[in-house]
Amino acid sequence: MRKQKKVQDSYVIMTELVLPNDTNTLHNLMGGRMMHWMDIVSAIAAQKHSNRIVVTASVDNVSFSESIKLGNVVTLEAKVTRAFNSSMEVHIVVYAEDIPSGKKVKSNQAFFTFVAVDQLGNPIDVPEALPETEEEIRLYDGALRRRQLRLVLAGRMKPSEANELRSIFDIKEGAEG
Repeated sequence: MRKQKKVQDSYVIMTELVLPNDTNTLHNLMGGRMMHWMDIVSAIAAQKHSNRIVVTASVDNVSFSESIKLGNVVTLEAKVTRAFNSSMEVHIVVYAEDIPSGKKVKSNQAFFTFVAVDQLGNPIDVPEALPETEEEIRLYDGALRRRQLRLVLAGRMKPSEANELRSIFDIKEGAEG
């Protein structure tokens, strides 16, 4: 039986200040800088969960719902939602805060996948993630569908093998994709 770790044990908060070098010509935070910060905070969460070196395997659906302005304080929250054999899905939520006005908005969210590796770069087993809160359970339950969708889109799994996705795509047993 694999070791288990609570989802909450992987929780990481990172705070950044948006400076001029982080912005585009409209004085908004550049998307690439945001993704860089998201990669860092999610890697730390995956490392905390696995106690291993981790590498980024995939990035899903980074949504940019609100622009982040020069001078805003950006808070990134990340935690492992589910662990498979050597891979871990990490959910990141980003908030932007204009401190003088007191306005704080949820600006971004995404799912990153990391693989734990040994010193030679070979995948290594990680502990199972043990969800406890309603939100952790909801994210945990959806992680297998998201994983199968990632694998299908990457061509590493046939749609007919993605059992968790059958109801979404109405795939019949034995159908080939």
